[in-house]
Amino acid sequence: MTTLTDIVIEDPRWEAAGLVTVAEVAAVKVMEYLSFPIDGYEIAILACDDDRIAELNAEFRGKPMPTNVLSWPAFDLAAPEDGAEPTPPPPPDPMMGESLGDIAIAYDTCQREAETAGKTMTDHVTHLIVHGVLHLLGYDHVRDRDATLMEGLETRILGKMGIADPYKG
Repeated sequence: MTTLTDIVIEDPRWEAAGLVTVAEVAAVKVMEYLSFPIDGYEIAILACDDDRIAELNAEFRGKPMPTNVLSWPAFDLAAPEDGAEPTPPPPPDPMMGESLGDIAIAYDTCQREAETAGKTMTDHVTHLIVHGVLHLLGYDHVRDRDATLMEGLETRILGKMGIADPYKG
């Protein structure tokens, strides 16, 4: 069986949190919901702590502080019109496969946010992986209609997984 996610665990707390399974299931659910094939695609995930993600956030976004999740799409799939569907990713090369991009997720921030929101760590991390994968597929939340589209997708995908709407409450 082919896996969609390739995970590098820098912070061992992620192993105890079951990130390998949580991330794979979340990523697959996004691809299935959007009717994209899974075989031939790969998503790299860095499971780190707040210090590491703060370095990445400073380097790539100019924000020297921790955040919950970062993503680096391999392709610019964003729709030019606010609220329109992004361009689908190119089909994977049958011999080499195709990277959709990279995601980094920080344990400390995720745990803090889950506790503050009264959510399980698994539900919160699932949401963040769904969110990150959607970014890799060209969805964003900078413009208003894009945000509505992306949040609606997140809510529907998570709902199919039995996870409550993360934007309520």
